Amino acid sequence: MMLLGAETVFHLFGGQTGKFNLSHLFAYLAALSVYSIINIIVMSGYFVSVNKISVLEIARGFFKDSLFSYLSTMLLSLVLLMLFDSNQLFGLFLILTISLLLSFSFKKLFQIYNQVNQKANIDQRTGLYNHSYFEEKLDEYIKLNRSQEKTFSLAMLDLDDFKKYNDAYGHPEGDKLLSFFGNLVKSECEPHQFVAARYGGEEFSIIMPGYTLEQARVFINGLRKLVNHTPYDGVDVFPHGCISFSAGLLEINKETYDKSQLVDGADRALYMAKSKGKNMVSIYGEQDEPPQRLEHDIHELEQQVKIFLSKDIYTYKHSKRVYSYAVDMAEVLQLNEEDRRTLILGALIHDIGKLEIPRDVLNKKTKLTPDEWEMVKKHVLWGKEIVLATGKYKELIPLIELHHERYDGKGYPHGLKENEIPRLARVLCIIDSFDAMTTERPYQATKSYEEALNEIRRCTGSQFDPELAGYFIAYIEKKYTIDTSRVLTS
Repeated sequence: MMLLGAETVFHLFGGQTGKFNLSHLFAYLAALSVYSIINIIVMSGYFVSVNKISVLEIARGFFKDSLFSYLSTMLLSLVLLMLFDSNQLFGLFLILTISLLLSFSFKKLFQIYNQVNQKANIDQRTGLYNHSYFEEKLDEYIKLNRSQEKTFSLAMLDLDDFKKYNDAYGHPEGDKLLSFFGNLVKSECEPHQFVAARYGGEEFSIIMPGYTLEQARVFINGLRKLVNHTPYDGVDVFPHGCISFSAGLLEINKETYDKSQLVDGADRALYMAKSKGKNMVSIYGEQDEPPQRLEHDIHELEQQVKIFLSKDIYTYKHSKRVYSYAVDMAEVLQLNEEDRRTLILGALIHDIGKLEIPRDVLNKKTKLTPDEWEMVKKHVLWGKEIVLATGKYKELIPLIELHHERYDGKGYPHGLKENEIPRLARVLCIIDSFDAMTTERPYQATKSYEEALNEIRRCTGSQFDPELAGYFIAYIEKKYTIDTSRVLTS
């Protein structure tokens, strides 16, 4: 097909077979272009049918990685033709020599590139991948999950009581222990093609492509026992009398929208494993949160929300009411302790970014100008920045940042839709909207509970998640014994 296509186009543009003729240069280029284009189309069809890669991805990959190769091949073909035409065997010898020298040079460059690339991606102390490479691969696997629904699990590991070993034997010996542990992890992960990295200090991370949560639990537990039973000098300084690590695990799901959310979840599970005595594996969402910790967190965040008392009393009261609804909805949806905590705390602090909005805009009684509205919309991003700056409560960011996303993708700030929006953010969107509709404010229309519920019904499937909206409507109707049928028929 490539040869026939090239010949047809060559004659179509006035090319004549025989000796090379510079006046037919355009015909030569057109023929070579068609030859390459047919090659690309056939190869693309293969990758689309076999690997289920989109045409857009192939086109992007071609222009990024292969265009230079095709152009080089086309130009070398022309040079070969010209040399062979004028010098025949010597021309052929010359082009082969040039090609061999070029391939040798490219091989050397490729080897140098691999060496530099390896040094850039590998942690020299442990032989595992470094933090930057881990984050890059985590992004790749998240994209694969979204486009092809390929699951993976993430584990965060932390060597138990490593400081005691450093204090007892010194940092050089501590570095040797890190190297020993890194090699052990690497040897266990490589056969499975896992991405094992040194996350920082004595903390490590493992990406397990294709592994469900239960499979990951079995693997990490097996690794933990192997580490426990591997002899090493000086382990008597450890409380367990052996090298040990604590681990936190989670599997990617439809609620995940960025890598920080994954890492934070695994890190929280790791914290629970540490708090339960170390040398164990904890699963995100399965750990029990101490009730007093939730109470402490609520009290701490309430102090931040109280700042609104001096700036915007309505935002303060709104936050408290949304928090109250969230407590009830956590029970209605039968959330586990981790999700319950996230929804409750996220509801309490979801509008914290409004602290960045000027008082006169927050309390404006007339319609906002387009510029003012754009400023108000930024409160979700400002709220995210405030939480990131504190270094605490990072798990609340999805609720703070995404509670104004819509189920149909027409919300802000990112235009996410349906399951791209984390489930708890979809719950908060309904609660937040309901309270905004029913909040009494001077000079603004207020809906009754019945009217607000009917508005939620009307926007189900567009603004709101249909399933979650149904749960919320049933909850409000039961709590306030509301009969919406009379409003619908009136």
